[in-house]
Amino acid sequence: MILANGRLYETSAQSELLSGLENKLIHTLSGPPLEADTVIAALDTLGRQVERGLFDNLIASLQIDGAEQYKQLAVRMLRRDYLEFKLRTELGADFCRDTKTQPPAGFPPLRKLTRPLGVLLHIAAGNADGLPAFSVAEGLVTGNINLLKLPQADNGLTMEIFRALLENEPRLGDYLYVFDTPSSDVAAIKRLADLSDGIVVWGGETAVTAVRRFAQPGTRLIEWGHRLSFAYFSGAATDEDLSALAAHLVTTKQLLCSSCQVIYLDAEEMTDVSAFCDRFFPILERSAQAHRPRTLGAAAELTLRTYTDKLERVLDGGASQKWKSPLCSLLPKQDMELELSPMFANVLVKRLPRKEIMPVLRRGKQYLQTVGLSCAEADRDTLIEAFSRAGLTRITRPGEMSAALPGEAHDGVYPLRQYLRTVDIEESFFFRRENGQNDAENSSTVI
Repeated sequence: MILANGRLYETSAQSELLSGLENKLIHTLSGPPLEADTVIAALDTLGRQVERGLFDNLIASLQIDGAEQYKQLAVRMLRRDYLEFKLRTELGADFCRDTKTQPPAGFPPLRKLTRPLGVLLHIAAGNADGLPAFSVAEGLVTGNINLLKLPQADNGLTMEIFRALLENEPRLGDYLYVFDTPSSDVAAIKRLADLSDGIVVWGGETAVTAVRRFAQPGTRLIEWGHRLSFAYFSGAATDEDLSALAAHLVTTKQLLCSSCQVIYLDAEEMTDVSAFCDRFFPILERSAQAHRPRTLGAAAELTLRTYTDKLERVLDGGASQKWKSPLCSLLPKQDMELELSPMFANVLVKRLPRKEIMPVLRRGKQYLQTVGLSCAEADRDTLIEAFSRAGLTRITRPGEMSAALPGEAHDGVYPLRQYLRTVDIEESFFFRRENGQNDAENSSTVI
């Protein structure tokens, strides 16, 4: 199905809709701007509908563990106070007001206008339920027209969310278009890209590379690619941090960019790695038992992943089986490289002496995101400085690596700033016109 002009269409209408889309976009861009408060009011109402259970049947059909937790997170993130806090934090209290600046050295004053980028194309990944709606909400609250290419794994939840949103606020119909275009239909995706001022792409290197290939020169690319995160233990780990990390590994299944893929120890010897595994494995196993998969789909995926991992380790010559159960495992490795784990509570454990933090992590600088840090208070500032200089963009406690923190940046960048542009206007231009002077006689060329 396709959502356009505030209505649902069959997929077969795609060509006709695309052929008239440019005129629709121009008409909307020529009209009055979309006010942030209009969007916030509609999203706040949507959040209350989620809380009342409007989408419970569709959420249940996803067959994901922890669905109630994700639902409550969505409710909090759609609240008016959360959205207003996000706007103030990322854009400042006066972002919607025109401002005046006075440069030094006798340069003329400038007026600065903040305006939407224009038209955003969102290409969402299918590995995070609710991501397409979240991405479009950010585009709407900044006043942009949003074109969304649905991921093929979407089960209809996104479309139902948007239908409810448009019922809450029909004016958003001109700012929201949703296409179920398959990734193989390159011509249609390129047409959407050609109509856009910015492309928001979520996904791995393959998706990002493909977008770079067909994006027009000058189109702003906003890339939210895959990232790797890890935990770091320096000194004696507390039982609290170990228990929290175990719960994090099991509940996230290590599927998120912020999920722990490697547990690093501030140690020189592999004997320290073995000692850590001896202590941590019973804690991890208890957490895995307490959070066993509750849906058939999750259980099947865990079984398939575990079996695939077992085959890969056999082909690699076999790895230590000492810290392994049907639900989880610890996999010690000699090297120090940051890499993807087998996931589903099967985590790599490695050494990383603090003197090696910079050289090792810089080799994967384009993938760095979160570190879950456990250390003595006396070492905290030193290690925070080391990780931040190496390229990490989030530093949390081990159990909070995937917690949503209000006001935080995304991969080191405030997303809403990417969806706006600044217009500079020479203030003396208005002064001359108001005083009836000849613009041609007083004009200057800026190169």
